[in-house]
Formats: sequence, structure tokens, C-alpha cells
Amino acid sequence: MPTSVIGVKAIVVGASSGIGREITRQIADGGGLVVAIARRGDRLEELAALYPGRIFPMVQDVTDHDSIPNKFIEATDKLTGLNLFVYASGVMPEVGPQEFNIEKDQQMIDVNISGAVAWINQAALRMQGTKHGSIVAIGSVAGERGRWEQPVYNASKTFLHAYMEAVRNRVSRYGVHVVTIKPGPVQTEMTERLKLKNAMSAEAAAEKILGLRNRTGEHYLKFTHLIAFAIIRNIPSFLFRRLKI
Repeated sequence: MPTSVIGVKAIVVGASSGIGREITRQIADGGGLVVAIARRGDRLEELAALYPGRIFPMVQDVTDHDSIPNKFIEATDKLTGLNLFVYASGVMPEVGPQEFNIEKDQQMIDVNISGAVAWINQAALRMQGTKHGSIVAIGSVAGERGRWEQPVYNASKTFLHAYMEAVRNRVSRYGVHVVTIKPGPVQTEMTERLKLKNAMSAEAAAEKILGLRNRTGEHYLKFTHLIAFAIIRNIPSFLFRRLKI
């Protein structure tokens, strides 16, 4: 059964596709209010049209750090409050097995790291003052080790996990929930080219994430991943390198 979202006033960054879009839709469908933020305004408008008065579209490029403080204030004003912030924006361009491309790397750093920090800083600052609310960031199991296929994507998620842990250690004392989600394979536009097997749907992932929004800490979306990555994290580096997993 879906988790109740009645009374939720949320900002979702990365709301135009994938998990972020589905989180936005489920909050609105359940009676909550959402400011949906992304670069692609046409997609936001389409989503908002499905839930008039519940979804407020806002166009913003997360790499434009200077605009974020004012956008954050504008968003909280529209909601007349804030009790949930979700950073779901992320990019993972295709990187060839022998490719090292700084332009692609910089894109991942700008969106997955710098954009996340710029937005989450605003949420943490506000919530430590109001002494309530939840901050949720969508990490990845890819951030558990330095896998060979996607060096910078993996590193960007590792950074996000560590950053969220530090934020958690700062603001949880004020009654703020800080939640890091580590999904495994999920069917989204970003992963479409990977032809994933047994991938979770974005709808199912979003439902689980909303159910975890007030549970401070790090969470996998499948119990099997909790066990598997406890093992993977402890494989010696020389052996991990040979396994190429």
C-alpha cells in the first residue's frame, strides 16, 4: 500500500524524468504539494497539467548555482512551507571502455555533485532553522566501489553518499531526517541504453523512497543489495580489479 503523503510540501529537483518524476507524481496523486524543478520546462508543464494546484513547475539548471538561493525561496513561498526536499537530478553519459573524456566527466561533476551540494545546502540551512523536515538524495549502488565502466559516475555517487552522511551528522540533532537512497538497477531514460535485466520500475522505486523519507540513514531498495554490497565493499582491491564486476 502506498505511503500517505497527505500534508507533504515538497521540492523535487530532477522532476522531469525517471525516479524524480515518479516521486513528484505520487506526492501530487496522494494529495501533497510539489514544486517540480528541472531544465525541461515542457515536461514539467505536462506533468503539472495532470495535477492542477498540486504541482508547481519551475525551470532551473542545477549547474547555475547562483540562481539556486532565489529559486529555493521562490519554491518555499509557493508551498508556504517545506517538509520534504528530494534531489533526484543526475546524469550518466555513455563512456567507452577505453575512453577518458573530461567534458563528460565535468558534466557528471556539475550535476551529480555541485548541483546536489548547492541545492541541499539550502534545504539543510532552512530545516535546521525550522527544526523539522526530510532531505532525501538519490545515490546509487554504483558509489560503493570504483567500478571500471564509469569511473566518474561512481565517484560522484561516492561523494554524494559521504556528503549526505556529513549533513546528517550536522542537522539530525535539530530533528531533521537526512536520507540517502542507494537504488540498484531502475528502468529510466538514463539507463535505457544499458538494457538492464530485472530492473525495478521507477514507480516502484519512488514508492519505496517515499516510504523511507523519514528514516534517517542510508537505505537500499532491495534487501538482497544490502547483503551483496556488504560483501562487495570488503573484497580486496586486487581481487576486485580482476573480477571486473
